Amino acid sequence: MSHVVTITGYKPFELGVFSSSHPGIDYIKKGIKRRLLSFIEQGGEWVLISGQLGVELWSAEVVLDLQLEYPDLKLAILTPFLHQEENWNEENKEFYEFICGSADFFDSISKKKYESPAQFRAKNQIFMAKSDSMIIVYDENNEGTPQYMYKLAQKKAETGNYPIDVITMDDLQEIVNEDSY
Repeated sequence: MSHVVTITGYKPFELGVFSSSHPGIDYIKKGIKRRLLSFIEQGGEWVLISGQLGVELWSAEVVLDLQLEYPDLKLAILTPFLHQEENWNEENKEFYEFICGSADFFDSISKKKYESPAQFRAKNQIFMAKSDSMIIVYDENNEGTPQYMYKLAQKKAETGNYPIDVITMDDLQEIVNEDSY
């Protein structure tokens, strides 16, 4: 039985990130890498994301980098519906296509294009069922889109063994501070 971690968090605009060269991205990726190294040391094998812009795709980049040193680490992308990148700008589409093409597993939960928020709810339920733990970039003072997955994860944690590793804004600030010494 392989250990699966879901990674999720904010979309770029929720963090005020409007450029792929924003310096904050590196700090988020460092935070994710630290948590993933711990996950790998504990026997973790699969990282599961839905391919959203922001924390999820940045996490995928971290996984692809880590695979050079940890070839048993695998990336699975399960999108909530077909062609989620359809309305994205060209730079984001190219980045998404590169990540999806590099994943060890790729599929869409709904075999239709976007129809309703129910597709996101279905994705969240499936992610909870398919994963053993979660790494989430999230701050309860700034709920945003990750709140839905976080609340589901909290419910799952209450009923069983489902560790939730929260990377807060304070954690990210610590990484920034470490880098400035």
